[in-house]
Amino acid sequence: NLTVKKTSKFTVFDPSNKPRKSSHAKEGKKVAQISIKVPIFHEKNLKKSENTLEERFELCRSVAEECIQEEELLALLKAKQNPVVYDGFEPSGRMHIAQGVMRAINVNKLTKAGCHFKFWIADWFAQLNNKMGGDLKKIQVVGMYMIEIWKAVGMDMQNVQFLWASEEINKRPDEYWTRVMEVARLNSVSRIQRCCTIMGRAETEEMSSAQVFYPCMQCADVFFLKADICQLGLDQRKVNMLAREYCDLTKPKIKFKPIILSHHMLAGLKEGQEKMSKSSPDSAIFMEDTEEDLARKVKKAFCPPEVVEGNPVLDYCKNIIFGFFGEMKIVYKDEEKIYSDYSSMEEDYVNGKLHPSDLKPAVIQCLNKILQPVRDHFASG
Repeated sequence: NLTVKKTSKFTVFDPSNKPRKSSHAKEGKKVAQISIKVPIFHEKNLKKSENTLEERFELCRSVAEECIQEEELLALLKAKQNPVVYDGFEPSGRMHIAQGVMRAINVNKLTKAGCHFKFWIADWFAQLNNKMGGDLKKIQVVGMYMIEIWKAVGMDMQNVQFLWASEEINKRPDEYWTRVMEVARLNSVSRIQRCCTIMGRAETEEMSSAQVFYPCMQCADVFFLKADICQLGLDQRKVNMLAREYCDLTKPKIKFKPIILSHHMLAGLKEGQEKMSKSSPDSAIFMEDTEEDLARKVKKAFCPPEVVEGNPVLDYCKNIIFGFFGEMKIVYKDEEKIYSDYSSMEEDYVNGKLHPSDLKPAVIQCLNKILQPVRDHFASG
């Protein structure tokens, strides 16, 4: 049985995590309705990091494929014990494993570094983007479902704050909409339209006026939330750069620009898919996938022997499995081997010692171990 590796430098899930009792909903059995609430947050309870400045920097830097700028990040951590990190998400349907597990891994690293992580639950943004048919109540139910997944998968909620965009904006409308209008006024239509890819839409795609307004609002969010760090995916880079540019355009100029930590985009499971797609269910593992669905998807996944580039199964190993457990066990025909780091496993794969037929069963086992507490959580009602 796999256990969370206590000595893994960046694996910050609780090693004492005890297995939950499996509970499966019986067919025809009514499931009691429950009230799902956002975890209570008190700023006075913010936890400071026990790590050194260099360790805090390394933890923060490790979540990002790109950092703008490293010297600014180091200066920020030196100046603040609890810098504010922001990520916004649209409650827009099923949660895939990158949003569920990778996000939890990254949040746990950042809060271990002392960061105050603000989740901006972008319900109004989802409505602008016509998610869930534009029905705000349905969007908010999806938002609560996503929070429950993060709790079940092991996100440390100590320094985490969830904020509903619709509620927070209505508390301070003058401050918010004044900022949005200024962002819109200081930028050309073409500059804003270049950011519309953040919604998963092409720059040339026809959009509603509300959708064109979306990047102005997302840029304003950074300052409304008093974020020191924007920690979103590489697909959100354009609007994060817009926020940094805005600091020079507004008067007076904003001295301390938001630092951008852009995390890796997990590849889709099919050949040539640079990122997962909810519109293509077999391109991704979803957080509520059954064991059978997960196994079927991994078995069918593109995984060319001795090739690392564009190999989604190795991408899952590096960013999900090693990120969560800190190690991975492979059962060969004549031996078992526990890899304590991804690079040594990749080396064996490139050399042909590790074959897809040995790798995939181990990936299935590891992913099922990660997802089982989520399945149990929802099965229990």
